[in-house]
Amino acid sequence: MTDETTCWLCGRPLGRRVERHHPHPKSRGGRVTEPVHPICHRAIHARFSNAELAKAPTAETLRADPELARFLGWIADKPPDFHAPTARRKR
Repeated sequence: MTDETTCWLCGRPLGRRVERHHPHPKSRGGRVTEPVHPICHRAIHARFSNAELAKAPTAETLRADPELARFLGWIADKPPDFHAPTARRKR
C-alpha cells in the first residue's frame, strides 16, 4: 500500500483532488484501493481493460508498459493538480 501523500502510479505528491484506484478491479473481487491523481487514474483505465488489470495489479507491472511509461515520463514534472484530456486507446 502506498502512503497517502503520493500517487500509487507515478509517485508524485498528491494534490487537492485524489481518486482511489482498485489495483485488482472491484468487478473482479478487488477490495484494496490506492490513492492516485485523477489524470493517472484515467490513464490506467484508458490503457488497460479490467481483465488486463486483474492479471497485472501492481504499479510496477503497469509502469513497465511502454505506452504508460511514456505517459509517466510526460507527467513527471507536472504539478500535482495538473489535468489534461486523456485519450482512450483503440481496442
